[in-house]
Amino acid sequence: MPKIKAAVAHEFGKPLKVEEVILRSPIKNEVEVTLGAVAICHSDISYMEGAWGGFLPAVYGHEASGQVSNIGENIEDISIGDRVVVTLIRSCGECINCKQGKPTLCLFEYDGTKGPLKTLDGDELMQAMACGAFAEKVVVDKSQVVKISEKISYETAALMACGVITGIGAVVNAAKIKPGQDVVVIGAGGVGLNAIQGARLAGARRILAVDLSEEKLKIATEFGATDGVLSTCRSPWTLVKEKLGGGADAVFVSVGVASVYDTAPLYLGPGGQVVMLGMTKTSDLSTFKPVNLAALSQKMIGSKMGDTVISRDIPWIADLYLQSRLKLDELISKRWTLKQINEAVLDTKTGSAKRNLIVFN
Repeated sequence: MPKIKAAVAHEFGKPLKVEEVILRSPIKNEVEVTLGAVAICHSDISYMEGAWGGFLPAVYGHEASGQVSNIGENIEDISIGDRVVVTLIRSCGECINCKQGKPTLCLFEYDGTKGPLKTLDGDELMQAMACGAFAEKVVVDKSQVVKISEKISYETAALMACGVITGIGAVVNAAKIKPGQDVVVIGAGGVGLNAIQGARLAGARRILAVDLSEEKLKIATEFGATDGVLSTCRSPWTLVKEKLGGGADAVFVSVGVASVYDTAPLYLGPGGQVVMLGMTKTSDLSTFKPVNLAALSQKMIGSKMGDTVISRDIPWIADLYLQSRLKLDELISKRWTLKQINEAVLDTKTGSAKRNLIVFN
């Protein structure tokens, strides 16, 4: 069985160990991808810290790109040598949600402990989020990959696998923002910056970023925010409403902090909606006043991975990038090797990074 190097989590909250593991060859509808880059997402960190439980040992990482290096016997439309984006969106294509064009809500439950990864001793090794991309190679279902132009670097392509599609997709697919509407984005990290870009592409009138950091608010304006408000002020929603001349049509919460969801509806105008992107801990609870939502016809909705259809949305996003209409390279904060992954995770946890990347030769 072929061996690869991967960053393995053996205990929640402890550093990952870079070690050799077994990755079997692809079968049936699977594709093997030799990775060029993988980004570190806060969802990976939440899993690694035990916020959502799960099986250990595990290999995390789900925001990746690379070159197809082997294919299963049923693969016809993907070839060895193709450059692809690798996502966690695994869809069966047969359930009611997949048939309705909602692959992010596929009803098929994938068991990552029965996937292509094993320890050197042949024991179960969790392929977390159906990817396990903190590794030199992955074997994933063909539904998880999308071919892209060789004009796009592996580093830039990796960003399209999660943060970019989640932010932009939340705006155009979930909220369906229309030209002239006003938008608030809480959290100007990787996902939030892409929600800002999505709002700009959708023709929003005003786009206000809300964040703890002055530096991040400055960056947000570079990505399309018309203004920024510090969340540390006494009632930032009041200041936002003053700047907008009323409440927002949509508020996008891109941070996984339950207390932020408590106040998110306060930014809304009549008929507005809170779009929930940030993933809190499983045990976290949030509170709000339902009478206000009912009285003003407001709503709160969730958006998983931007309600993305990767075969439709990633080529569109890639084309916008090639036209210089979308900032992607600017999202990259630092580049690290697989051996440096624990340093990269710590840097990501500071909250200062837009996206840190693990880059392979």
